[in-house]
Amino acid sequence: MSKGLTTRSEDYSRWYGEVIEAADLAEHSVVRGCMVIKPWGYALWENMQRALDRMFKATGHRNAYFPLFIPKSFLEKEAEHVEGFAKECAVVTHHRLVAGPDGGLIADPDALLEEPLVVRPTSETIIGASFAQWVNSYRDLPLLINQWANVVRWELRTRLFLRTTEFLWQEGHTAHATEQEALEETSRMLDVYATFAEEFMAMPVIKGRKTEGERFPGAVDTLTIEAMMQDLKALQAGTSHFLGQNFAKASGIKYQDADGKEQHAWTTSWGVSTRLIGALIMTHSDDLGLVLPPQLAPAHVVLLPIHRDDESRDRVVPVVEKIADRLRQQRFGDREVEVEVDGRDLRGKNWVWIKRGIPLRVEIGPRDLDANQVTFYRRDEGPKERHSVDIDAFCELVPSILEEMQANLFQKARKFRKDNTRRLESWDEIQEFFGGGETGQGGFAHVRCSGSAAADEKLAELKLSVRCIPLDGEPDEGPCAVTGEPAQERMVIAKAY
Repeated sequence: MSKGLTTRSEDYSRWYGEVIEAADLAEHSVVRGCMVIKPWGYALWENMQRALDRMFKATGHRNAYFPLFIPKSFLEKEAEHVEGFAKECAVVTHHRLVAGPDGGLIADPDALLEEPLVVRPTSETIIGASFAQWVNSYRDLPLLINQWANVVRWELRTRLFLRTTEFLWQEGHTAHATEQEALEETSRMLDVYATFAEEFMAMPVIKGRKTEGERFPGAVDTLTIEAMMQDLKALQAGTSHFLGQNFAKASGIKYQDADGKEQHAWTTSWGVSTRLIGALIMTHSDDLGLVLPPQLAPAHVVLLPIHRDDESRDRVVPVVEKIADRLRQQRFGDREVEVEVDGRDLRGKNWVWIKRGIPLRVEIGPRDLDANQVTFYRRDEGPKERHSVDIDAFCELVPSILEEMQANLFQKARKFRKDNTRRLESWDEIQEFFGGGETGQGGFAHVRCSGSAAADEKLAELKLSVRCIPLDGEPDEGPCAVTGEPAQERMVIAKAY
């Protein structure tokens, strides 16, 4: 049944790579650690980008673009920030190549830069320099900016979409007159991410706060959305950071308040990346290949004309084209229904589209025309589970079918998370749940935890980490289930990407 793919139970990591290859989403680049995002994969990112961009603009943000290169001295202005990113930075030191003694190219010794430039790992410091120029008065605030860009974080071990040296993302940066406004912005943007994850990606998430050891370097507080993948690991799908006045002081973002006094602004930053494609793959896909929620699928429907000779072809193809035109006049969510027509004489093309994850596959042949019907298959069902319906009815029903599929994928993923989440009370139970005993398998565990360095170290022995402190959690004082030291609340622990 797998049509050549490794199954999830056989080798999850290999399955993940094969799904990407079979769906033609991306491939490893000749540049070590980088990836080529192919058209089907990039269309998926474009749909994510469009939906998020609308949500950002609806909350008052505007897009801008800032330099790829950041002076090294800028990173050095915020101590925790530079410490957190120093080991991942790619650095430009020369501005020209010349011929070397062996005929190859070398960096020109006379073209040494006065100051090394870091290839953007994140943009707090370079955007802060612009904010310092733009903000003079309390009337200039709030300043709400988003950037769609690429970043580089040098990675030794890479994995398509999940961790690559260069990746695509958006990063929001804002400045506010008061601490409260900045805190509200941090929470608001986390809510935007959670809404996008659940309503567009059909991926349930936990909204939470990171512990001190897991915060963004230089942040006062980091909020996160965490999702469970089908191998029971957690994936951090988006973060929103309250930066306090740390970066404002480092970059000189100051303004005169209504009383004429000089104040430092309060800033935030927040971002998601092409890692979301990896999250989408691992949330919904099956042993046959990619499964896509209709809200983000590059196309919603593929029409597959069936004919054995020129006569049947001349009869079927015009009807298929008319159906395609009718479907394209329908809307699903904020998009027109997008249709592919695959008239190739290609054996097994049905499986090609299954592996690509298109939500609806529709077969139309002479027998269907005789019955004035189409035969369609839903990607959220088994590959042989077929439906036949009148052509006119099908053209009208497609948006509601897609809506049902979207809801079904979300409910299935939410049930999976619920079935693999436990409330644990002791270290013995933690060991048992995460593989220490015959029943150990893992998932999400809600445990009373101190979040201390000692707890982090002990959890690391089982390759676990605190994913977040749920925002909807209640105070729960008592001994930490990991170390026994005093704890105030429950945290979600899991193995993670």
